[in-house]
Amino acid sequence: MPDRLKSVSGKKVLITGAASGMGRAMALAAARAGAEVVLTDVNAEGLAETVLAIGAAGGKVLASQALDVSDYDAVTAFAEDVHDRHGSLDVVMNVAGVSVWGTVENLEHRHWRSMVDVNLMGPIHIIENFLPPMVAAGRGGALVNVSSAAGLLAFPWHAAYSASKFGLRGLSEVLRFDLERHGISVHLVVPGAVDTQLVRTVEIAGVDRDDPRIQRYFKQFQRHAVAPEKVAQTILRAIERNRFLVHTSFDVRFGYWWARKFAWPYEFAMRRANDGFNALYQRVRPES
Repeated sequence: MPDRLKSVSGKKVLITGAASGMGRAMALAAARAGAEVVLTDVNAEGLAETVLAIGAAGGKVLASQALDVSDYDAVTAFAEDVHDRHGSLDVVMNVAGVSVWGTVENLEHRHWRSMVDVNLMGPIHIIENFLPPMVAAGRGGALVNVSSAAGLLAFPWHAAYSASKFGLRGLSEVLRFDLERHGISVHLVVPGAVDTQLVRTVEIAGVDRDDPRIQRYFKQFQRHAVAPEKVAQTILRAIERNRFLVHTSFDVRFGYWWARKFAWPYEFAMRRANDGFNALYQRVRPES
């Protein structure tokens, strides 16, 4: 079995969602650490800005392409081009994601579909195109999947989002053991509050997010949010130390431990949180 990867320095690293937020922070951090990066994002303009920033800092971008990870054909064509030009990669990071919140009576089919297509099928498209060549190369490597605290805990209004993030968590837990024999470590990142554009623009089905009461909630959320640059450094350390479950803040680590150790109090707390969100919804929902 190949030696375990302990650093991204000198390695070829794919990062999705590299145009902004955690993806951009991860791309910059990996390049600073000596990685040769391969970048994608659906946002072409933001992706170009990331490429320029890496170049200005002396980093190396092997390839970049604007694409939607939910488009299997686009991912496959990109993977073929990357492999033809640069061979198999060493590290694959699935960072790209979208978010929609809402109760089941307000969520539309397009909401459910987008969560599964981007947050779950997107990483699957990346994995099925880039992991088999890594296995065949026999050099080992690492796979990083960014799930969420909503992939561990039952947050109110998160049914569609959690469906995708719990799915990515399950996929990662299986691959953790499937890929071990090939020297490929798997790392499941479960961020809580992170100060990114995703948080600032999240759609809440059936609710006007510009309502001052909703804005107060988001401002409170952002006060506790972690900078994406800190998350990127946490991920790099997790690779170095071979940690599977990667917490980016203490509150999520504690909450997950508490949910596993104290099932009844956890259920009580989740019901109270759900009641609180429902009361908020009753106050801010549009008049019929």
